[in-house]
Amino acid sequence: MSLYFVPTISFAVGFLALRVLLLPRARTWFLDQPNHRSLHHSPIPRTGGIAIVLALLASAVWLREFNVLYVGVLLLSTVSLVDDWRGLHQGVRLAAHLLIAFLYLHSSGLDTMIHGYLLATLAIAWVTNLYNFMDGSDGLAGGMATFGFSFYALAAWMNDALSFAVLCLCVVAAVLPFLVANFSPSKIFLGDAGSIPLGFLASALGMFGWLKGYWNLCFPILVFSPFIVDASVTLARRGLRRERFWQAHREHYYQRLVRMGWTHRKTALAEYLVMVIMGFLGLLTLADSAWLSGLALALAAVLYLLLAGMIDSAWDRHLVMNKA
Repeated sequence: MSLYFVPTISFAVGFLALRVLLLPRARTWFLDQPNHRSLHHSPIPRTGGIAIVLALLASAVWLREFNVLYVGVLLLSTVSLVDDWRGLHQGVRLAAHLLIAFLYLHSSGLDTMIHGYLLATLAIAWVTNLYNFMDGSDGLAGGMATFGFSFYALAAWMNDALSFAVLCLCVVAAVLPFLVANFSPSKIFLGDAGSIPLGFLASALGMFGWLKGYWNLCFPILVFSPFIVDASVTLARRGLRRERFWQAHREHYYQRLVRMGWTHRKTALAEYLVMVIMGFLGLLTLADSAWLSGLALALAAVLYLLLAGMIDSAWDRHLVMNKA
């Protein structure tokens, strides 16, 4: 069987798991109860990530060269499912993420020095968690995965890395059935069992492609920058204010948009536009040209500064009006 049919299998498994196993029992498993930090107003099941993980693991039969990665996804989803079910201490979660990231790097045979292992472990754990931070609005995390891994697949295909491209397409295929059910109005959420493995895949595959020479480090950073920038800037601000930045909150830029009256659908579509722009800017960095990479990074920085300034100004006006 051609490798190009493997994503079809992932899509079928994801669709069946979601429609047959999860959605019919959605109201009895792992309900996400709304609270003062939520953007939703009624209980929503958070089991969508189970379908994504099952769909992705189904592709392991044909992509055995990535078994180490599949093991990392399985371990992270298991730990996260326990967290969704019983709740784990933040320190236990972070330790598990760091350990699994380090074991993945150590077992994958990627060529890096010991200081590189430590930095790469921290980077993978950081992106793993920030993906979870950004999973708070209908269609957002699923959309980021769809666009982000599609650009990964395109870049891998352009570099004749067929198996790697198919792996990235399998992630997209696994996510698509969930995205349809998660788009506003959402019927199901990812849960940590879905958002944590997707964050791990975004960073681990981005690093894999970099170390294999398929792209430079600017490419995966730009592709997933809509999440990286929002989460990093927001959490840095909270840290500077000496707030507990690891706790749930509603201060991300996408959360501010919804709190100012944007619908989840409008917010998701606006974010999708940013994702597409950043993906194409990332493709510019694939050319072996320092000035093109610099131009792409400069354009991305200008766009983010403009967007952040516009949202910050609108938010300040919103606060003033609410106090009046």
